Amino acid sequence: MTYRIGYFVGSLSSTSINRVLSRALIGLAPPSLEFSEIAIRDLPLYSADHDQDYPPVARALKEAIESSDGILFVSPEYNRSIPGALKNAIDWGSRPWGTNSFARKPTGIVGASIGAIGTAVMQSSMRSVLSFLNAPKLNAPEVYLTFRPEHYGDDGTVHDESTADFLRHYMEEYAAFVERVLSVTAPGHIGDRD
Repeated sequence: MTYRIGYFVGSLSSTSINRVLSRALIGLAPPSLEFSEIAIRDLPLYSADHDQDYPPVARALKEAIESSDGILFVSPEYNRSIPGALKNAIDWGSRPWGTNSFARKPTGIVGASIGAIGTAVMQSSMRSVLSFLNAPKLNAPEVYLTFRPEHYGDDGTVHDESTADFLRHYMEEYAAFVERVLSVTAPGHIGDRD
């Protein structure tokens, strides 16, 4: 069985270390996972004024989330919280009320930072948001990564063996989590359309 995983990179930077990390995670993932990035760069700021007529870029975002079996967030931490562009994308994907595209999607949260605590505080904020959205989260293992550029190649290869083993283990756990969640989920949630 192959699972389609949509992934978000929470940084808009062209030199994002989390984009490098996303390539590494994809390269180390089990073959049962197939990845597709869900772009956030072109989204306008969310407003309920759009709820009656979503712009095409926001409809495409919701369709990408809904066509994914699971969602992986690879994100930095900005000011001890979720980067604004990523939170904006989550708001678009979860609205209008009754059309929450994230409901029952098995999620994973990872992040890299140049700081010593990685992205621990951002991930705590994300867990709260995803709980409200009824999006099951892989709670352990956790990945709060202090980024060391020498450990990664531009193509996503990981040169440091212990880092590669750690990230490979995470992706194996995430793959197993996706399979577990999808085997027990069933319709019936307050955010469903019907």
